[in-house]
Amino acid sequence: MSETAPPPLKGAALIKDEVTRLPDRPGVYRMIGDEGEVLYVGKARSLKKRVIQYAQGRFHTQRIAHMVDLTRSMEFVTTRTETDALLLEINLIKQMKPRFNVLLRDDKSFPEIVIRREHPAAQLRKHRGAHTIKGDYFGPFASAGAVNRTLNTLQKAFLLRSCSDSVYESRTRPCMLHQIRRCAAPCTGLISLPDYARLVDEAEAFLRGKSRAVMQRMGEEMQAFSDDLEFERAARLRDRIRALASIAQEQQINPETVDEADVVALHAEGGQACVQVFFFRAGQNWGNRAYFPRVDKSDEDAVVMAAFLGQFYDDKPIPKLVLVNVEPAEKDLICEAFTLKAARKVEIARPLRGEKCRLVEHALSNAREALGRRMAESSAQSKLLAGVCEAFGLEGPPERIEVYDNSHIMGTNAVGGMIVAGPEGFQKSQYRKFNIKGTDITPGDDFGMMKEVLRRRFARLVKEEEAGEAAPRPDLVLIDGGQGQIAAVMEVMADLGVDDIAVVGVAKGPDRDAGLERFFIPGKPYFMLEPKSPVLYYLQRLRDEAHRFAIGTHRAKRSAEMKKNPLDEIEGVGPGRKRALLHAFGSARGVSRASVDDLLKVEGVSAPLAERIYGFFRKG
Repeated sequence: MSETAPPPLKGAALIKDEVTRLPDRPGVYRMIGDEGEVLYVGKARSLKKRVIQYAQGRFHTQRIAHMVDLTRSMEFVTTRTETDALLLEINLIKQMKPRFNVLLRDDKSFPEIVIRREHPAAQLRKHRGAHTIKGDYFGPFASAGAVNRTLNTLQKAFLLRSCSDSVYESRTRPCMLHQIRRCAAPCTGLISLPDYARLVDEAEAFLRGKSRAVMQRMGEEMQAFSDDLEFERAARLRDRIRALASIAQEQQINPETVDEADVVALHAEGGQACVQVFFFRAGQNWGNRAYFPRVDKSDEDAVVMAAFLGQFYDDKPIPKLVLVNVEPAEKDLICEAFTLKAARKVEIARPLRGEKCRLVEHALSNAREALGRRMAESSAQSKLLAGVCEAFGLEGPPERIEVYDNSHIMGTNAVGGMIVAGPEGFQKSQYRKFNIKGTDITPGDDFGMMKEVLRRRFARLVKEEEAGEAAPRPDLVLIDGGQGQIAAVMEVMADLGVDDIAVVGVAKGPDRDAGLERFFIPGKPYFMLEPKSPVLYYLQRLRDEAHRFAIGTHRAKRSAEMKKNPLDEIEGVGPGRKRALLHAFGSARGVSRASVDDLLKVEGVSAPLAERIYGFFRKG
């Protein structure tokens, strides 16, 4: 009679068994649950000494004890130093989003300003992402609005071009920006390249914090022009000085003792937390942003601050100084890791007096107010989601609602849009657009377009779930449309075997009046909600947001199509020949009117290519 295998180890017993094989070295450990999901990622100076604490029940809160009970396996990676372990831990937390870790959820890249120096006439522009363009970068700015306002002012003050290289090369007359005194027009030679380069250097000096010196030099020039009775040139300099002064006036805080620093303030209350980050660069306030990391009420402020700093600066430039209101756990180790990443000394400090202390107190006040607003909004949001649950007969309040809409004009530039909402409101980082690709869809076929969008979305969901990946699954899908759209969607869901997601159609009532919407649930007659119901108003907002997103995506696509240059469609006309043709004839329309002999005069255009270009514009 064969012996039955002993049951697999789990929880504290499993951890105790793993410890017997662990080295006394730095590293990272992962606790894994029953379905292969990562519950927690941690780092240790000694894996053996740290992990044994879980088996012995040391320092456990009830939440950590629950995590140990859920553990079914563990994975380990040894590292050379504890600093390396910290950097790896941060990276894995951001990738895997473990349930029991403090987690920074909203992690968008920040906009910057770049002075692009690849061209003889440097270009001033907004930038996001990796520094792949050769030039001088300035930032981060807290929002697109902050960087746009600064760009607008810099254009007025330094008259630097913002146009693309292809537009620059094709100009024969100054553009509108020159007419309104926001560009010096180097494209048409109205300013020499050496004089333009001097404007570029002044803009760079201003962005590096030398604003007073730049404004003083401009003031002296203005006075000189005035003394020489060149009042028009003096007036132009006066306007530029005013533009620079406006930046200082718009920024409420411009510290005198802080040149480059981030001010980070944490306020936690009722199991929620807000972290406000203010950016100071070149002695100027470049805006602030609020973050709401996922925390537990048992998490200490020092631990939350440490986790936030690590995840926040994982893929962002680190300033020389980070001012905080709560000293992070393992501050020296974090400073060492940041110094290693930035390749220069980074300091984390908690000021107790003076201007720096006042900056931190101001950030803390903002964090406290932002968390108060969020807690009030989330309370109202919870009531609305409970109302949606009751209205549609769901099993529980939906955590993730996906809303779909299409947009097109007579079937052209057709796109589908998906927006996402939940307990924290609209989750804009989760929005998705779908360019309609189906060749068998009749132009204007809304049913066909909706089927394509839903098929692509949920085929991907099925594929990711089969691969064991953590795919975002909605609790409720809202479709803009009535019975026909619902039937089309349910056909797709049945084909894919997705039968456990609630689907509801929202159709406007007679004369498309808001407040008379009809709701369609498969297998049930349509129904309406009370006209002044808060739930109805919430559902209208969801539908309107989906419509806004789809329309905006469609307009962007249509605009891009309209801006396409016909020369891009001609085989053999690359960027170089395109630039030469535009330079010779001024525009694509000018090229279309040219004869073969005229085309042959353009450098790089052979006889066969001239015939091809000539024929392309006369193929009709």
